Amino acid sequence: MSDNNRKDDKKSDKVPINPLKAIQQQLSNNEDTNGLDKDSVRQLLTQMNISEVLAGSSGVGQGNKKDMGQHKFWSTQPVALPQEGSQDGPIDPTVDVEKFSKVPLPLPKEYEWVDVDLDNAQELEDVRELLCLNYVEDDDATLRFNYSAEFIAWALKPPGYQKSWHVGVRVASGKRKLVAFIGAVPMTIDVNKRTLNTSEVNFLCVHKKLRSKRLAPVLIKEVTRRCNLKGVYQATYTGGNVLPGIISTCQYFHRPINVPKLVDTGFSQPQPGMSIEKMAKASDIPANSPTRPQPEGFREMEEKDVAGVTALLKAYLSRFELAPIFSQEEVRHTFLSGRGEGEYIDGKPMREKQVVWAYVVEDPQTKLITDFISFYSLPSTVVGNDKHPILDAAYMFYYATEKALPDDWRSSSTTVFPRKLEVAKRSRVGERLNRLVEAILRVSKSTGFDVFNTLTLMESNHFISDQKFKPGSGLLNYYIFNWKLSKQINGGIGSGRDCSGIALVML
Repeated sequence: MSDNNRKDDKKSDKVPINPLKAIQQQLSNNEDTNGLDKDSVRQLLTQMNISEVLAGSSGVGQGNKKDMGQHKFWSTQPVALPQEGSQDGPIDPTVDVEKFSKVPLPLPKEYEWVDVDLDNAQELEDVRELLCLNYVEDDDATLRFNYSAEFIAWALKPPGYQKSWHVGVRVASGKRKLVAFIGAVPMTIDVNKRTLNTSEVNFLCVHKKLRSKRLAPVLIKEVTRRCNLKGVYQATYTGGNVLPGIISTCQYFHRPINVPKLVDTGFSQPQPGMSIEKMAKASDIPANSPTRPQPEGFREMEEKDVAGVTALLKAYLSRFELAPIFSQEEVRHTFLSGRGEGEYIDGKPMREKQVVWAYVVEDPQTKLITDFISFYSLPSTVVGNDKHPILDAAYMFYYATEKALPDDWRSSSTTVFPRKLEVAKRSRVGERLNRLVEAILRVSKSTGFDVFNTLTLMESNHFISDQKFKPGSGLLNYYIFNWKLSKQINGGIGSGRDCSGIALVML
């Protein structure tokens, strides 16, 4: 249930309810902070805000929060905050499939359950329309995700997907309109070096006119029942909302590309003392040149790279506390099936119906894959803006570099590698990631994206500042259903050059 439609922090004429938020806005707009060191103030405020989030009392950049004590539904579910001294493991250890009901939960008589067939063009369009009109909006309700049918099919039909986990609610009569949906897909993850077969739950959406019907808890229970019947008892999900059981929190950062459009749409605000032209020049992405070259061997990923990318991702992602474990089939689907159809359009590095871009670095001598990086497209509708009805946003996806691994990682009997690096190696990793990110920023600019978004995942703290990403107002909370942890996982906020413990990207 990812909630990643977030703007840059910006000034407001309203009296701030939260003084911490007000100071955050001052920092983002380079306003005076009474002579205090801005980096220190920013880190302190971030830590204070995260403490509030983990306590369940507030969230940053998201309205309509509830105290954890008010979540009557979640108080009945197997979710818990990390507790020191406890052991990682299931909250409800029951694994007897026979205990789970074979009958769907009851619905009001005017509605009925359906398995949504995403291979059916009309049913896929029904889901797309429901999400585009009723799913995630930013705090001001001016931006709303504009999903394509290709994106939804790509996200919800990975290898091994279960049609019964694409759960819909339709009106039982008339045109049988789709009014609610929740999707889950199978995913194998590594949590603190324990392998879990889970479901990734996403796209929980109820039609705006039916929010009072309390269908969301019923949808969650129903998809849980269906996963349980397949022997899957844990689930991962994310959201901007504060719910019980947060295991980590990451922050959004935004790299401006089309500055005039970002200002026109209200995504960004003019900086004090700077014209739009100066802002655009300050955010310009440098062209590939002898002084700023892209890595030698950098090219688009191809089918022949699947095995090499899979091996590199497995090794690189093993360094983090929460990460997916990709099979070759999953790598092929995730990074190649959404690359679109036909040739590039008008010389731009994009194809018809493309939703994901994946690139590798191939060593010219050995022909081995040494680096990998990817991003995906998720545009937003700009509500009420006739001049710019769509904001084209790119989102950082998965990446990996062997610079973070031992020199003999390919032949090593070890399958888990350390996250923390010595100073010299950390410097090499930072340099490499900056070159990779700069290369895909050039791609995204050439493609026509307006902004490039990232979270404080993996080792993003190596490049966020150097590549001129700006802090956003959104936090993304991570959860694991029916699994308790002994400690919080670092979400990379305020960590300086230390990397995050989270390496799971939720679409």
